Amino acid sequence: MTDTRMRQGRAALAFSFLVQGVAFALLVTRIPAIQDRYGISDALLPAFLAAVPVLAGVGSVVTERVVRRVAPSLVLRWAQPVVLLALLAVGVGQGMIQVALALAVFGLAVGALDASMNMLGVSLQRAYGRSIMLGFHAAYSLGGIAGASLAWLGAHGGWALGVSYAPVVGVLLPLALVGSRWYVDAAAGPVGEEGGTASGRGVAFAVLLPFCLVMSFAYIGDSTVSNWSAKYLQDVLGSSEQTATVPYNVYMVMTLLGRTLGDLGVRRFGAAAVVRAGAVLAAAGFALVAGAPGVAAGMVGFTLLGLGLCVLVPQTFAAAGRIGFEKGGPAGSDAAVARLNVFNYVGFLVGSPLVGVIGDAWSYRGAMLVPMVLVLVTVGYARSFEGTGGRYGDGHERARAADVGRDGHRL
Repeated sequence: MTDTRMRQGRAALAFSFLVQGVAFALLVTRIPAIQDRYGISDALLPAFLAAVPVLAGVGSVVTERVVRRVAPSLVLRWAQPVVLLALLAVGVGQGMIQVALALAVFGLAVGALDASMNMLGVSLQRAYGRSIMLGFHAAYSLGGIAGASLAWLGAHGGWALGVSYAPVVGVLLPLALVGSRWYVDAAAGPVGEEGGTASGRGVAFAVLLPFCLVMSFAYIGDSTVSNWSAKYLQDVLGSSEQTATVPYNVYMVMTLLGRTLGDLGVRRFGAAAVVRAGAVLAAAGFALVAGAPGVAAGMVGFTLLGLGLCVLVPQTFAAAGRIGFEKGGPAGSDAAVARLNVFNYVGFLVGSPLVGVIGDAWSYRGAMLVPMVLVLVTVGYARSFEGTGGRYGDGHERARAADVGRDGHRL
């Protein structure tokens, strides 16, 4: 496989991550408008919101089985348009049944999309022989910022959901389909008649457990920021309503910055050092938020959270994929990523209710200490991220030499 082909595949996959960031941000930031459009009660809304990550977990599990028969690139090629069309359906539906079906399709497709995107990212990283995974997730963060900004424009202008969503889907859908031509299954194994990879040996759950825990803890931290930062700044630290919207934006910008620079840190210091530093920085951010005497200190805490949490998820996918590859080849890597991806949604589901229950029963300052402790636990698992090669690049250079592309040539 040529270097040009790999660069094209990398750019196409980065664009896919960006599109997903836009789509997800457009959905979650317009939840109040969705609720108003369809008359969803406050009592029923949590069920609608919980259904999306639950079905996404189902989609991820199904994808693990599908990629035994077809290439992950094919799953991604069709999952992304379905996500975008489901988003549009949420905006133009006429009743509660329609929006429920649209959200169900969105959830299932997001699970397949997240799993297949990260499968391709892990295999491309292995082919490159150096850390590039954080860059893909930086593209997702950039898409999230763009999507949130577009949602703000729609809300500020009083646009209907369909009017907000239709132009975005109209632009991104054809671009995603065109870009999908350059996806690369860089570490594909022998191809069967159906176009899939040969099955590898499974990866025991006990081997993946540290990474599953880190993934869950990272998303508990992330959902805490996304769901509670505004309320915390306004109700606990006494900020204005306008100021309360700032922490999440700062958090997203710091996430983008940390992921943009993170690959350089992994190459220089190793994956374990980056994960360890990220966990400590995130814990410091939660501690500062919990003890903040005022708004300014709270802002600094949320800034640290963005820089710390942002490295954990991409590195967890990369590490689990590497372990899966060592145990079962490309198919083992895909299976490990799909299984790990389920814990993305576990953390998302647990995080927001956990903080809410503790905040109501005790205090919201005390509630911030729970994700602080959980991300600190990640420090104890940091050694699992090194793999057999010590520094990240050493082990992957050897893996790269063993990779075989679909065309049968060494990468």
